[in-house]
Amino acid sequence: MNVYFSCSITGGRQDEAVYTAIVAALLERGHEVPTAILASPEVLDLERVVSPREVYHRDIAWVEGCDALVAEVSTPSHGVGYEIAYALTLGKPVLCCYRSDVRVSKMITGNDHPCLTRAAYSTQAEAVAAVSAFLDEV
Repeated sequence: MNVYFSCSITGGRQDEAVYTAIVAALLERGHEVPTAILASPEVLDLERVVSPREVYHRDIAWVEGCDALVAEVSTPSHGVGYEIAYALTLGKPVLCCYRSDVRVSKMITGNDHPCLTRAAYSTQAEAVAAVSAFLDEV
């Protein structure tokens, strides 16, 4: 399955360990993850050399080509919100997972789109389990 993984880049990287665990689990299960580099500490340096236009067109194409979108939304990000909304508009299944101790936008928690699933977690293992359960249902 082609899974678009979405997470904060410029908004903050405090959840990078969770990003890494989720992407590792996706790859381990044999999924294609075109955005796997987003979990990497090098992503900030790599994204500096790509123009905003290139990022937009690249990411839109990846969302259009994915079977599902998994977003870690604990750290607010305009880009992640945009990707979630675009995927939902296309009818793609979307999982928004987040640490249970953070406040998440009501645009996510109040969204009743039938393709959107939300999952709060307390540990990395719970985050990975939520992603696995979501993809088992897709």
